[in-house]
Amino acid sequence: MLARPRLSDGPGSAVLRRGRRSLPTQIYLVTTTTVGRKPWFADFDVARRATKVLIAPAIWRASTLLCWTLMPDHWHAIVELGAEDSLPDLMRRVKGASALEINRYRCAVGSVWASGYHDHALRYEEDLVGVARYVIANPVRAGIVSRIGDYPFWDAVWLEEHRG
Repeated sequence: MLARPRLSDGPGSAVLRRGRRSLPTQIYLVTTTTVGRKPWFADFDVARRATKVLIAPAIWRASTLLCWTLMPDHWHAIVELGAEDSLPDLMRRVKGASALEINRYRCAVGSVWASGYHDHALRYEEDLVGVARYVIANPVRAGIVSRIGDYPFWDAVWLEEHRG
């Protein structure tokens, strides 16, 4: 009988990474939490600084950030991997650069993000826009705001069509 993963085997544990593959041009829904689910991003200035890094083109290189929502203690995103990227490398850049900025702002050192992340490769038949709506509606479902337009820390590439 296979042993069930222990509770300490978090989302980034080797047990859950077994069999994980990273495919160029694949679209993934990813979620990463803060260490201990500490609500770093409930502080507007910390969230604003983190957002600036999380959306920076230098982080994304050939990959594309399709939509995202930064919650007080976690970040959801839909990403399309570029040809030269792997999901682990991309997540290291995202989490590393944002943690550096957060710690610089707080004059602190230490981990900001939990070591792992959850990912789900979206299949062709899945409703990408529906998944994006789910990601973006997180602050409403959490009761932080009653309308997503009242929440400042989210975006989606599909809005670009309506802004320009």
